[in-house]
Amino acid sequence: MSNNDSTSNTSSADAQPKTPIVYFGSTPEEQQAGVRKLVDLFYDEMDQNPSFGRIRKLHPVHLDHSREKFYLFLSGWLGGPDLYSPQFGHPRLRMRHMPFPISSEDRDQWLLCMVSALRAMQLPEKVIEGLMLSFFRTADWMRNKPDPEGSAKGLNTVSIKGE
Repeated sequence: MSNNDSTSNTSSADAQPKTPIVYFGSTPEEQQAGVRKLVDLFYDEMDQNPSFGRIRKLHPVHLDHSREKFYLFLSGWLGGPDLYSPQFGHPRLRMRHMPFPISSEDRDQWLLCMVSALRAMQLPEKVIEGLMLSFFRTADWMRNKPDPEGSAKGLNTVSIKGE
């Protein structure tokens, strides 16, 4: 999908991975703690690594609310309980992200934060690769700003695979 497409009833953002929450623990409590840990590792990376300053600036100064909403969303997206929709309604990710200019570079920074967080969780590499494919599809759908002429438009998959 191009970043000029209008929103539709279905999108690649709706494509969820197949219950990877099982890799976060053997009980529902452990799984939810794993989702929380992933969210915290993700935002810690974004907040502490100056390489991600561009996407950090798209977030509020205090990340507590962002962390909580992402945790609620990610719980259901990863195959656990739907904690987001009862509080906030349908995620409508693209619509909710429209106020923020998101280019390919922003998408790539977000993805690199996420792969760093997933690796810190020491998940099996095949799980990380599968999740990153799903995250890429969703993050790519969030793009709403044209890329500058001559910029790199594709994520460096070597960075994601860690090679």
